[in-house]
Amino acid sequence: MMEVIGVKSLDELYAEVPEQIRFRGDYQLPEAMSEIEVRQLFEQLGAQNKTLVCFAGAGVYDHYTPSVIPQLLSRSEFLTSYTPYQAEISQGTLHYIFEFQSMMAELTGMDISNASMYDGSTASAEAMMMAVAAGKKQNRFLVSETVDPKTVAVMKTYAHFHGISMEMIPAENGVTSKESLETLLAQGGVAGVMVQQPNFYGIVEDYSGFADLCHDAKALFVMNSIIADLAVLKTPGEWGADIAVGDGQSLGIPMQWGGPYVGYMCCTEKLIRKMPGRIVGKTVDNRGQRAFVLTLQAREQHIRRQKATSNICSNQSLMALFVTMYCSLMGKQGLKEAAELSYAGAHYLCEKLCATGRFKLTYEKPFFNEFVVSYDGDVDVLQKRLVDNGFFAGVKIADGQLMFAVTEKRTKEEIDKLIELV
Repeated sequence: MMEVIGVKSLDELYAEVPEQIRFRGDYQLPEAMSEIEVRQLFEQLGAQNKTLVCFAGAGVYDHYTPSVIPQLLSRSEFLTSYTPYQAEISQGTLHYIFEFQSMMAELTGMDISNASMYDGSTASAEAMMMAVAAGKKQNRFLVSETVDPKTVAVMKTYAHFHGISMEMIPAENGVTSKESLETLLAQGGVAGVMVQQPNFYGIVEDYSGFADLCHDAKALFVMNSIIADLAVLKTPGEWGADIAVGDGQSLGIPMQWGGPYVGYMCCTEKLIRKMPGRIVGKTVDNRGQRAFVLTLQAREQHIRRQKATSNICSNQSLMALFVTMYCSLMGKQGLKEAAELSYAGAHYLCEKLCATGRFKLTYEKPFFNEFVVSYDGDVDVLQKRLVDNGFFAGVKIADGQLMFAVTEKRTKEEIDKLIELV
């Protein structure tokens, strides 16, 4: 390479680099190891990890992953492929994305789904930008205080750099204040409203009339949902939502320290041209055989970047495939059973905690598989005791308040043992 570019040595190649910023010492690299020594090192490191029984949620849930998924997902044609730039030779990838879209549309009760997003938080931010784009001169976006604070933080960043006025709708007793929403909408200029179902506190909110309020004010109604719960709950489509977004992690993706996860975004048909990301469609080729294509590509920045709906150019299709496999393996009945087991376990745990006399349900509202309790002692001391005994029990969301989550993986024996420790 040096011969081609006409230099005689590495020193000559880096001659332009000032001496004072050159590193002249030895690199702090460990001595080389054999394969068996490397394996032993990592086994020793791995042994330091402490595996806990998880009763925490707050947006990430310890759901069961069928063992066949990691086996299939690690096949090279799935694991190494990036994104279907050449649609005509990416039929397999396009096919499973099409199935993913079909499943997301069915779970949310919406007309259209895109080919997935990076995660639930960025999908929520994209929904806000989509609502503002659809609202033309309307630049305000309202978000309920019962939406996950982590999602809100990401949305605030996007709003700041896109010149969007993002405002919070106050919460009353753990649910969105309908009166406050009416007041904010009456001030005008609102492009969209976002709520969460179940909300951050695990409460299943009643959104009756919310869609009508939004539509009367020429605003879009956006619903952020924990997708697995939609197997049994009323769908965003049934609530009259225009856009449905959220994270797909609850569909069997392991917690794995926060990622990679996958976001979903669905909408009504009239908003299809405002939707960011890709859409895979089904058609027939010149021989009459079924074929899959990237539909309405004009939304992507590979035309004119400044004219693009969004600068999301790829979808995390490996994780979309994960979710598609999970839904296929579980089936409608399996998804429903997992959700019902999670619900039953959470209500059993809540009942037992309150029976100790040390806990009280913070919000007397219907909840799904997650709930907040107030504790009459030191939450930090309690959590440490539980961790020392093998339980990651709850997320501290305020002084004296713990939020517990239960999934289908948690057994009655584990719950009883937790109560015994408490």
